[in-house]
Amino acid sequence: MEAQMMQDRANEKVAKQTVPAGYKQTEVGVIPDDWVVSTMSSLTSLMTNGFVGTAKTHYTEAHDGVTYIQGYNVEENKFNFHGIKKVSAEFHRKNAKSCLRAGDLLMVQTGDVGLVTVVPPELEGANCHALIINRFRAECNSAYFSFLFNSQQGRLRLKELETGTTMKHINVGDLLNFVVAYPPDKVEQTAIANVLSDTDALIDALEQLIAKKQAIKTATMQQLLTGRTRLPAFALRPDGTPKGYKTSELGQIPEDWTIETLGGVAEIVRNGSNYSSVAKDGVAVTRIETIATGFVDVGRTGVAVRESIHESYRVLRGDILYSHINSIDHIGKVARFDDDIELFHGINLILIRTSAVNSLWLFKLLSGEEARKWARQVAKQAVSQASINTKELKGLLLAVPSTQEQTAIATILSDMDSELNALEQKLAKARDVKQGMMQQLLTGRIRLPLEVGA
Repeated sequence: MEAQMMQDRANEKVAKQTVPAGYKQTEVGVIPDDWVVSTMSSLTSLMTNGFVGTAKTHYTEAHDGVTYIQGYNVEENKFNFHGIKKVSAEFHRKNAKSCLRAGDLLMVQTGDVGLVTVVPPELEGANCHALIINRFRAECNSAYFSFLFNSQQGRLRLKELETGTTMKHINVGDLLNFVVAYPPDKVEQTAIANVLSDTDALIDALEQLIAKKQAIKTATMQQLLTGRTRLPAFALRPDGTPKGYKTSELGQIPEDWTIETLGGVAEIVRNGSNYSSVAKDGVAVTRIETIATGFVDVGRTGVAVRESIHESYRVLRGDILYSHINSIDHIGKVARFDDDIELFHGINLILIRTSAVNSLWLFKLLSGEEARKWARQVAKQAVSQASINTKELKGLLLAVPSTQEQTAIATILSDMDSELNALEQKLAKARDVKQGMMQQLLTGRIRLPLEVGA
């Protein structure tokens, strides 16, 4: 008995040592001494379901229609208004229980269970469908709890409440008893929410900038690769007059461009086989690999982890992979090798090699919308996949500028890709920073420099 008591005291001492000074162990983890743990029922003045049932017959386009928020409109700490619906004023009056107020916390109840966002002022008075409405008491900042629920730890804990097999679901009764940790002072709640909101704003700005740059790149590809827009160095004749256009099998093309077939400017090295060992994730091509159709994408090559033991061959820098057997939406996707590799074994892929034209220009051309459109039109729809044979691919018509113009076009588009890649890396870093901040701020491991209770 004495030995057991000594062991218990030793265990208690170790447990205390793992909790830093100024913190305490709770059922939801270690939190600051001055933070509290409470049930959602004690923090909310209202928790109820949005309308449950069929509302389609009440959809309306009338001027007095009421915005109707559904699960697919809810995103992490924001709304997606794609496919937004309106319901009749009469339906809204009959279902006043699901009428929203600014500041309400909406939780997806079925599907992406636990995803939450806060109702902004512009959605005051809207109605909602099959969402859990959480109306917090005045001493709580709903934005803080939105970040808390959307955090990695929050989502994991909410999964413990899920019920159902095929379609996961959260019951209001279970959520009422769900416990959360938080600083009791609303000033600190608000400060944490504001810091995380600023990070979200940075992420949103980067996403919008990337979308804008991508749209500009797409438009630039369309103009430069078809010759509808000429670069200044290639737009004038020797006498200084503007170059014109001529009629061709591809429509109007610049007067100094030629029409060639893909088979006339490039070699179709070999068809890929149907070897079926594929990977789940795309990685850089640097060694003996098997490359799978499903991982071919514009600007990226996907590979299998397992080495091929089948017949294979050398791949050179600049070689292009062409997905000739795929779904109709993905047929014609391309990837380009940036390095030589010793061996290659393809799956439902064609390897294209050229020295007659600029390889990077050809890659950009094949990844452009015109070439992808051609692929979809030519592809023969099979049971589940479409396909393009080698003969058809060799016959693909190309509008070909001079080698110098090819290089200039490829350089501009490559520079745009580099800018997009830099922005995407910056976005990924911002997202990582946000996750780290949430982990630290929402557990109180880092306290913001403010006078709590001021």
